[in-house]
Amino acid sequence: MQITVSEALEALREREGKIFAELFRHGSMSVEIYRPEGNDMQQPHAQDEIYVIISGRGVFQNGTIQHPFEAGDVLFVPAGVEHRFLEFSADFKTWVIFYGPKGGELRQPAGA
Repeated sequence: MQITVSEALEALREREGKIFAELFRHGSMSVEIYRPEGNDMQQPHAQDEIYVIISGRGVFQNGTIQHPFEAGDVLFVPAGVEHRFLEFSADFKTWVIFYGPKGGELRQPAGA
C-alpha cells in the first residue's frame, strides 16, 4: 500500500473547503493529510496520534510545551491532550496517523 503526497493533496482538493482528508483506515489506525490555513483550531482527539511533517515549519504546542518543527519531523500527541500548530508557514502540510483505543494506549512508566 502506498499513498503519495500528490495523491493526498488531490484527495484534499476534492474535499473543497476542508483542511484534512482521511486516506486510509486499517483497524484502529487511520492516515490523513492535514493542511490548515491561517490558524489551527483543532481540538484534542480521542486517539493517540503521530504527525509526520511533509513541508513547512513553525511552532507546535503540545500540552503546555511549545517547540519549533520543520519538514521531516515526527511529533507525538497522547489522546486527549490539547495541541495545535502555531506560526506555521504557508506551505505547511502534514501526515496524521491516529491509532489505538479511544482514550489512548496505556502509558508505560519511565524506564519500563
